[in-house]
Amino acid sequence: MREALTTQELLMVLQAAKDHSVRDHALLLTIYRHGLRASEAAALKMGDFKDGQLSIVRAKGSKSTTQPVCKHPGQPLLDEAKALRAWLKERPVDGSDALFVSGKGGHLTRERVYWIFRQHAEAAGLPESKRFVHALKHSLASHLIAGNTNLAMVQTALGHASITSTMAYVHVSDGQAAVAAQRALMSLF
Repeated sequence: MREALTTQELLMVLQAAKDHSVRDHALLLTIYRHGLRASEAAALKMGDFKDGQLSIVRAKGSKSTTQPVCKHPGQPLLDEAKALRAWLKERPVDGSDALFVSGKGGHLTRERVYWIFRQHAEAAGLPESKRFVHALKHSLASHLIAGNTNLAMVQTALGHASITSTMAYVHVSDGQAAVAAQRALMSLF
């Protein structure tokens, strides 16, 4: 399994992307925030983003979802609503329905999405083992779980059809399980 980014590494990649282009920042933040695969992000259409919501057609048997585009005033690099608004102001009119257009117009390819992430991960100084765009999906899952988000909600956020897919991100030691069990029992009795 690929490694997840730490919160600091995520912010470094997003900063590198933002320093390079408004599109790259909005793209990578959208991938992270919604746990997208490269192909899912490349396939996003203008019509998928409306009324503060993003409709996502998921691949590989995952569930399609409609999720809010979130604001994050405390950390501007994570403010997806602001990043997408900034991108849409700059987005070239190319006659396509692509949300994230390529330099030549039309949809990005998934290979181009891989390259964009790799470029910014390298600029941020990430180790080779973390220079894969799928690390953003792993990172979202890991960050949500570390924040004690209910697994059913993590499953929905990632679009997983099966909780088994979500469980791949859960790593709990015997000590952590014992402490959590003790805390739960103490709160009940």
